[in-house]
Amino acid sequence: MHDQELIKILLTVFLSAVIGTEREIRSKGAGLRTHILVGVGSCLIVLTSLYLFDIYNNVTRIDPTRMIAGIITGIGFLCAGTIIRSGESVIGLTTAATVWIVSCVGISVGCGHYFAAIMTTLIVFIVLVGMRTVDKHLHQNKKKGFAE
Repeated sequence: MHDQELIKILLTVFLSAVIGTEREIRSKGAGLRTHILVGVGSCLIVLTSLYLFDIYNNVTRIDPTRMIAGIITGIGFLCAGTIIRSGESVIGLTTAATVWIVSCVGISVGCGHYFAAIMTTLIVFIVLVGMRTVDKHLHQNKKKGFAE
């Protein structure tokens, strides 16, 4: 049993690090360590929730998803702190989104839904790295007056 938990935690570290490394390279406020900590914390809460469900299932009514809902709420507050409004611009939305997604990846791994967690991490990484060029191109065209 402990081996499965260790695998889940280590997989969460790896997947969170993939996304966190991109944020770290871009010198964002929430970088590698923050992403790993959020992912591992989310995974731990899910593992704890499932553990409590196993222990108390026959003793009392318990809903393991309540702790997961708490993760989403708490991460929402954390993400709000990464968003800054500067004049007409809003800074930190992408970083907030990646922190939220890393939390979801941790939840998914904690529940044993590895394929979804791995595919989500891959897609997020592709969006962060690959779509950056598209985003720059769109902003350049907008400045030139081609897009409204």
